[in-house]
Amino acid sequence: MNAILHILNGDAALDGFDQTGLDGDVMVWREVFSEGPLQENILSGSFWSARRDWIGRTFDAPADEYQHKVIDELGKLNSRYTEINLWFEFDLHCQVNLLGVLEMLSLKTDMSAPAIYLICLADCVQFDNKKGLGELTGEQFEELYDARERLNEWELGLAADAWRLYVNNDLAGLEKWLNENTFWGGLPLLKPALKAHLKRMQTNADGLSYIEQKLLDIYNNGANTKTAIYHAFWKNESIFGMGDSEIDIYLDKLKEKGLIEISN
Repeated sequence: MNAILHILNGDAALDGFDQTGLDGDVMVWREVFSEGPLQENILSGSFWSARRDWIGRTFDAPADEYQHKVIDELGKLNSRYTEINLWFEFDLHCQVNLLGVLEMLSLKTDMSAPAIYLICLADCVQFDNKKGLGELTGEQFEELYDARERLNEWELGLAADAWRLYVNNDLAGLEKWLNENTFWGGLPLLKPALKAHLKRMQTNADGLSYIEQKLLDIYNNGANTKTAIYHAFWKNESIFGMGDSEIDIYLDKLKEKGLIEISN
């Protein structure tokens, strides 16, 4: 077993990472904690069975596929590493997944033993403002690695607080906590991502969430195919980090309300 573990958020980052000369085992995180049911105890069997069932219903994914792609990968966290590198991006999707990873590590690992490093891609000018790790070359991965930041005990505690507020859907408590915290250390992308979460949870006078209203506006402005809607949404709402499958969740709600009719 290698002494180093790299945790990548999603398969899209694998191609670029495989072009690097970086040593270490690789674990791919294939969950989407920004959607669906969550519980505070991430190590409980009920947590993962609820996730498996929701993923299966929502994305028509077989249970054995979830076992192979998600649960089996998590088994790598049972090994002892001296260094763990977390490769995540700036958006809500990635930041909530990051909170989940850190929560699992804190419960399964003596956090004083491995060095935990965070590598986050934001709007990096040197990378032509690319927003996804999947867009980077191996050389650019190595540049990010060289600029990585080690997380300390205080930052890990900050992530644990954020996890509890998020999974318990304590919106008032989360807003208060975000406003009171003025220093974010190595987790500066957490605040804007969780601010976006608060925004998407608001409902307007028509009973639509922020995301539903944005998608409806895009549709009413002439985008009448899913592909056109996806691209228009991604252009202006990248903070949410939603893929097409996640956007479909909200489009289906609009269809059920009789507000849109779209072709694939």
